[in-house]
Amino acid sequence: MKVQIRPLIVAATLTAGAIMTNTATASCAPALDFEKRRLASDETVRLCEAYQGKVVLVVNTASKCGFTGQYEGLEALYDQYGDQGLVVIGFPSNDFGNQEPGSEEQISDFCRLTYSVQFPMFEKTTVKRGLADPFYQYLADQTGVYPKWNFYKYLIDRDGRVVDVYSSMTSPKSKKLVNAIEQLLAKPAS
Repeated sequence: MKVQIRPLIVAATLTAGAIMTNTATASCAPALDFEKRRLASDETVRLCEAYQGKVVLVVNTASKCGFTGQYEGLEALYDQYGDQGLVVIGFPSNDFGNQEPGSEEQISDFCRLTYSVQFPMFEKTTVKRGLADPFYQYLADQTGVYPKWNFYKYLIDRDGRVVDVYSSMTSPKSKKLVNAIEQLLAKPAS
C-alpha cells in the first residue's frame, strides 16, 4: 500500500506546484511576462519576478550612436530614483545603422567603463517592426510605436501597464520624461 500512496503524494505535489506556477503567471502583468538573459551572461531573469511593482523604463541602446551619451542620463535617473522604485533596463540593438556591432562582452565593457552603467542590461535584441523580439513586439502593440532609432524609451507603471513611449530625441533629463517618472513613482501599485 505504501507504494501506491507515494505516487499519489508525488502527483498531488506536482499538481499543486503546477497550480502555483499558473497562479504566479496569472498575477504577472503581461508587459513583464517575459524572460530575458542578462548581457554577456547565462543568467536569465523573469522580468515579472524582478520588476513587478516598480516603474520600468525600457531602452534600446547602441554604443556607436549619436545618442549614446544618453547612457549618462539613464544612469543618473537610475541613481536618483532607484530607491523610490524606478528601474532602467537596457537592450542593446544593432538594428539601426550597424551602431551596436560588438559582442555582448564588448558592449558590457563599453557601458561599464565608459558610462559606469549599473542599471540592468540585457541580451542584444532585435526591435524593428517585422523582426522585433516578443518583448519589443508587445511594447509596440501597446503603444503603436516601434523604435525608429536607438534610445527609444518605453515607460511601464507599477501595475505593469505600458503608459508612454519616448523617441531618441527625448533626453533622459527632459522635464517631460522626468515628470512622468515622478508621477508614476508617487502612485502605489493597485
